[in-house]
Amino acid sequence: MIDGVAIDVDAEAVVVTARHPLHVVSSAVVGGGLAEARALINVHVPKGFHAEDATDVLGGFARRRGVPTPWVGLLTAAATEHAERADVAAAGLRACAIVTVGLSNRSAAGRSAAAAWCPSTINTILIVDAAPEPAALVNLVITATEVKALALAGAGVRTDDGEPASGTSTDAVVVAATGRGPRCRFGGPVSELGACAAAAVREAMERGVRRWLEAHP
Repeated sequence: MIDGVAIDVDAEAVVVTARHPLHVVSSAVVGGGLAEARALINVHVPKGFHAEDATDVLGGFARRRGVPTPWVGLLTAAATEHAERADVAAAGLRACAIVTVGLSNRSAAGRSAAAAWCPSTINTILIVDAAPEPAALVNLVITATEVKALALAGAGVRTDDGEPASGTSTDAVVVAATGRGPRCRFGGPVSELGACAAAAVREAMERGVRRWLEAHP
């Protein structure tokens, strides 16, 4: 648990709110890139959802739920009520990962052809209670992505063409830092911060992948 950060999970969304702005880097469909955010939202949508409606849907949800601004928004067709969460503390650092997993449009990076956007995704939200430098924040995105690929490989997940899946065609990741505590220059998998974050993402990701596969034999 990270002080000042609240996490709500239900069938409509995963909502992370922070008492103070978080330093964020993300591939979010709304508010992506580098940002300061009081909230991170991952909203459930049906599989036939059109990407061009993302801003309206996310904005309407944020207003209805009273989400503090500014916020960063994701969409997923995965069941948000089944989001997996893991908290890890190590070396004076804390990391929390919240993952939603949908594997119906599995892809292999560098091998799968371009395809239409589809909202069945693996969305990863990672919050660290630390003060990573900007490059370390980006490094954490890489670390979380490496963990995702390893979790899929470990579970034997493959594309429809039989290739080892590295993710889905529309995965998104959000890395957010409180800016408190130790200043961290690195976020790679063998740095103290990266190892803490990777452990949280691994635990949540492996549970999420396993849950989806058990529900879709």
